Amino acid sequence: MMTNEEILRIAMEQSAVDANCLAEDFVKTENKIVYSKERPDARRYLELPLACHLVSYGTNIVASVGKEYEGLVRHYIEKYPVEHCFETPNLYVLNDAFAKYDLRVCFMAEYFLPDVRVLRKEYCSYKIRILENQDFQNLYTSEWSNALCGDRRELDVLGVGAYEDERLIGLAACSADCDKMWQIGVDVLPEFRRQGVASTLTGHLAWEILRRGKVPFYCCAWSNIKSARNAIRSGFRPAWVELTVKPTAFVEKMNL
Repeated sequence: MMTNEEILRIAMEQSAVDANCLAEDFVKTENKIVYSKERPDARRYLELPLACHLVSYGTNIVASVGKEYEGLVRHYIEKYPVEHCFETPNLYVLNDAFAKYDLRVCFMAEYFLPDVRVLRKEYCSYKIRILENQDFQNLYTSEWSNALCGDRRELDVLGVGAYEDERLIGLAACSADCDKMWQIGVDVLPEFRRQGVASTLTGHLAWEILRRGKVPFYCCAWSNIKSARNAIRSGFRPAWVELTVKPTAFVEKMNL
């Protein structure tokens, strides 16, 4: 079993690939600016290069940017404290600065890693089954849209389902977003929520991922209290945050 230190190191190494920097850049006290570039070993859903991608593991900000935006971003991350660069009202300053380039702040998320000292593998009152890619083929429906991704079905590699008799009532599944890290998503049917099903499935899947020599990770919006609580109940802890700027047309399409 990996240690927490090994898990964090692997996460930082992957973040370094995604941002085109060094893993040790994330533990420095001063901020770091690097140039974003396409990397074949980056997380598979990232559309690199990015105009601006801010990453923080808590001590500083690593800003992966297009070269033409370096001065704009440097001014922003040096003006405000690390934690305030990821929230309003300071965030409006960054958004307004990018508006003249027809770009907008788009994605903001908090990422969690398992704490192997407290990672929970509990059982609920429902039957638990391990599922693999071939078992997902009929599950790409709205009920399981957090656990599975219809646009990247080939990456959905492993899952844990909860069943009432033969009916699937909860599903945690993971996407092989990169070679060493698999991202967990979870869904539970409305009438079966608040029974510990989500945390049971999330914990079980995390252990199954670790048994396969991969690092499980979990992501949610900072305001998604239900999802963050599930992560913590399952034995995950906050590890890093990200903020990404995208073209205005992309943002507007998402807001339709």
